[in-house]
Amino acid sequence: MPEILLDDKTYVSAVGETVLDTLTRSGATVPSSCHRGICQTCLMRAIDGSVSAESQKGLKDTLRIRGYFLACQCTPTETLRIERLGAEARRLAATVRAITPLNHEIVLVALECSDMGDYRAGQFINVFKDEGLSRSYSLASAPGIDPHLTLHVRKIEEGRVSGWIHGALQVGDHVTISQPLGECFYLPSDPEQPLLLMGTGSGLAPLYGIIRDALHHGHRGPIHLYHGSRHKDGLYLINELRALAHKHASVHYHPCVSREEPSEDLRRGRVVDIALSDLTGLGDFRVFLCGHPDMVQSAKKRLYLAGASLKNIYADAFIRSAA
Repeated sequence: MPEILLDDKTYVSAVGETVLDTLTRSGATVPSSCHRGICQTCLMRAIDGSVSAESQKGLKDTLRIRGYFLACQCTPTETLRIERLGAEARRLAATVRAITPLNHEIVLVALECSDMGDYRAGQFINVFKDEGLSRSYSLASAPGIDPHLTLHVRKIEEGRVSGWIHGALQVGDHVTISQPLGECFYLPSDPEQPLLLMGTGSGLAPLYGIIRDALHHGHRGPIHLYHGSRHKDGLYLINELRALAHKHASVHYHPCVSREEPSEDLRRGRVVDIALSDLTGLGDFRVFLCGHPDMVQSAKKRLYLAGASLKNIYADAFIRSAA
């Protein structure tokens, strides 16, 4: 009989029994609801062993490639070592290798972490100030391109973690971080598909990683990047992104400001308004969103109503704390 390894315990599955049934029959507590693969409450991750295509039906490609599956739809045929949702956020040691201002409120923090292993441009990590205080920051770095993990950290007024990073953290300091999390990253499954990347403020971080990662993997379809801020001094990496667009004809970079009259090289308005006025055929696009949660949710709704497919809209749901 196939065995299921979870939480340092071994469970033996009966013939025809799903992973969820095996675990609950044996006394393990697993969140579940519909038992039909619809609610995705019983989402788990396979570390070793293969799961069926049926158990991954309806999941985004970014979840499937990382081994996530629906326990209520998975009938194991071999030994599986699995973990619960969120268990991968283990803590790792990292060393600060650089702290570089990007504009008046955002710094780039470069971290060296020998135990990081594989990660995807656009994922995020948790940075711990102490045992009980952490914040999530998206990765602006891309594997195979950048030597270190890089974050874009905006200083928040009275922010306990961002204030510490801006005011006290120094090159050479040791910090604790989590393993990479999140589903907002590029997969080279359709190199001709048009990409839309939209962000505000330090939400540029994952998009900067994603766009370079896509080009690194030979993406050939058009790539439209809209980065917005209230004022021009809130934008950054303008020269780098213009150079990227100059080098690659497929890249279209649109820096936008919403609360001042733009110069001739900037566009006036909110990023979602400008993008929707520029682009048609959104049903063909793969979309990446990052920035303030309110902007992300509003943009997701408007893009969907304009024809974008929800399964092709990627935006991690972590909330930036005001502290």
